[in-house]
Amino acid sequence: MSETEPKKRGFFSKLFGLDQPETRLPEPAPVPSPEPPAEPVAEVVPEAAPEAPVAPEVLLGEDAPLPIAPPEAQPEPVQPKRSWWRRLRDGLSRTSSALTTGISDLFTKRKLDAGTLEDLEDILIQADLGLATSARIAKAVGEGRYDKQIEPEEVKAILAREVETILTPVAMPLAIDATKKPFVILMVGVNGSGKTTTIGKLAAKFRAEGKSVMLAAGDTFRAAAIEQLKVWGERTGAHVVAGQQGADAAGLAFEALQKAKAEGTDVLLIDTAGRLQNKTGLMDELAKVVRVIRKLDAEAPHAALLVLDATVGQNAVSQVEAFRETAGVTGLVMTKLDGTARGGILVALAAQFGLPVHFIGVGESVDDLEPFSARDFARAVAGLGEAA
Repeated sequence: MSETEPKKRGFFSKLFGLDQPETRLPEPAPVPSPEPPAEPVAEVVPEAAPEAPVAPEVLLGEDAPLPIAPPEAQPEPVQPKRSWWRRLRDGLSRTSSALTTGISDLFTKRKLDAGTLEDLEDILIQADLGLATSARIAKAVGEGRYDKQIEPEEVKAILAREVETILTPVAMPLAIDATKKPFVILMVGVNGSGKTTTIGKLAAKFRAEGKSVMLAAGDTFRAAAIEQLKVWGERTGAHVVAGQQGADAAGLAFEALQKAKAEGTDVLLIDTAGRLQNKTGLMDELAKVVRVIRKLDAEAPHAALLVLDATVGQNAVSQVEAFRETAGVTGLVMTKLDGTARGGILVALAAQFGLPVHFIGVGESVDDLEPFSARDFARAVAGLGEAA
């Protein structure tokens, strides 16, 4: 080392700015002449931490004591996982709040008469429960109670009872027939309904049950949908069959079904483009997908699930009508119930169409899509507690 070469910087020298070059004086060293006072050392801003961790012994030497590390921010406490009932109740809070607040304001210290029942119907209709259902509930509330005072809690109990009665016949789990390999599920719905995300969540549930799953990226109009499905495939361990944007959706579905048969896959989920129900050409193409896959399996699709966005309200009625005619819809999945105060549309659909409701979604995580329970839904909408 030359006489003027700087010493290797140590940890404390670097931290406190004591890293100026040191000059080794010749021996014997002469008595130095008086020097002017040293200028104050400027405050040194610590350098950013290196991207890769550096072993302490490299900085200080193996035998050097470790410096006291500055206190680190404490990690956020882990929140306990909420039960499905809690997630359902919280997800339906906007719908239940609109209903229960209106009911409480209407029936507090007021006798029941024809005008009261008309106001109750208005509240129920605004929650998109539908005309027939709203009239049915109002009639049930009025039976034997004219000119009598009725407590809001009693009205809520009647509301929950009537809603549960309507929903019970349609609350059916999605049964996967193990004798059909693959069990083909065609997923349909308009843009923005949450269809592709729902496919990923279903794939995760089927994989958790030990089933092998294949995903067909049939929404070939949107590159983002193809990439999104690939991500879900990586997360869930499901094989993804995808083509280029603009590829023929029917041909891709045919290819996926061929591969699923050859590999003995348990479940094949086929995504489709978000076709607006009033676009005849797009609906015709969806019908083509159905025709093509039936060339390989005359019974396919074994289930055709319509994914509905609860926030669209009464528009869901026309969607059910159009997709049921085109794709032979066999069941419903209702998403985004946490984003609307009009979640009663599910009740209106059940009363009008009687289609099975397999799943409902109240959030973005995988756990926020669960099999539909009529009693839980009815009690959550009415603002009541969990059923015993």
